[in-house]
Amino acid sequence: MIKIRIKYLLILIVVAGSFFYFTAYSSARPGQAAALQELLPQERKTVSLFESCAPSVVYITSIAVRQDLFSMNVFKVPQGTGSGFIWDKKGHVVTNFHVIQDAQAAEVTLADHSNWKASLVGVEVDKDLAVLKIDAPADKLQPVKVGSSASLRVGQSVYAIGNPFGFDHTLTTGIISGLGREITSVSNRPIQGVIQTDAAINPGNSGGPLLDSHGRLIGINTAIYSPSGAYAGIGFAVPVDTIKRLVPQIIRYGKARKPGLGIQIADDYITARLDIKGVLIVDVLKGSPAAKAGLKPTVQNVFGEIVLGDIIVALNGKPINNTNDLYRILDNLKVGDTVRLTVERDGRRRTVTITLMAV
Repeated sequence: MIKIRIKYLLILIVVAGSFFYFTAYSSARPGQAAALQELLPQERKTVSLFESCAPSVVYITSIAVRQDLFSMNVFKVPQGTGSGFIWDKKGHVVTNFHVIQDAQAAEVTLADHSNWKASLVGVEVDKDLAVLKIDAPADKLQPVKVGSSASLRVGQSVYAIGNPFGFDHTLTTGIISGLGREITSVSNRPIQGVIQTDAAINPGNSGGPLLDSHGRLIGINTAIYSPSGAYAGIGFAVPVDTIKRLVPQIIRYGKARKPGLGIQIADDYITARLDIKGVLIVDVLKGSPAAKAGLKPTVQNVFGEIVLGDIIVALNGKPINNTNDLYRILDNLKVGDTVRLTVERDGRRRTVTITLMAV
């Protein structure tokens, strides 16, 4: 008899618990929907943008290989973290070069928290870009929607999604504070046309997407201006038009095909010490357009004296005072373009025509 009563008691407890669970669950769902409806239209738009774009953003861990001094065993340790975004269904992931710089390996974590080993496809150091590849199935990959940076306006809303300080899929908002800015890349070459934003960008945000109000990629978050190293209201993103031009080249060739003259040039501090205004040619590559145009490299004569080469002073009529001036002009040209190069030799100027080669 006691056993029967206990059995009925257990049944009543289970039924009551189930009733409470389904009642609570069913009442919570309408509450959540109601809470969403209570949001302002702009808030609902921001929530929708984040939920639709977050799956395109990844968490990147750069890994270093270390060896135990006693056991001599090799092990991997995290070296740094950053952000990136899915480029296509083939598993290509775009990030900043400095995120994976000096790493022996890298790991990509998707929005569903699955981890994938990444291989390096190629880099463009001068624009701080890198392309990785993971072997995740296509149904796990949501490529970012690619926009344009040509028609951006100061004051329009922007959204940054990344992993600052390791907090994955963090959304920050702001506006475009400025356009046409210039920052310096890892290779000390200028990156032009950079987007300035006040959306919070902190360590770990590097490589993540900067989006417009339609959730389209307009830039890759790359750098901040801050005396302390933390967010100070000034962040910079490399424009998407630069990304669209270079990433397909990196995927196809393993590097970007940049226009060049076929020369090696001296660093600015050397020309400054020599009191030279312009860009000094150190070497001319054999068979290059520069060699065909008769440009003269810097050489050492039979007496051991250094004989300076040609000094570039203008390109297409625009004055060249230093290497950055030369890079800025070349960045706006393409492989195969014909240019007029003005050089100074023995105090005299001459202009030659050169067809730019891929470097």
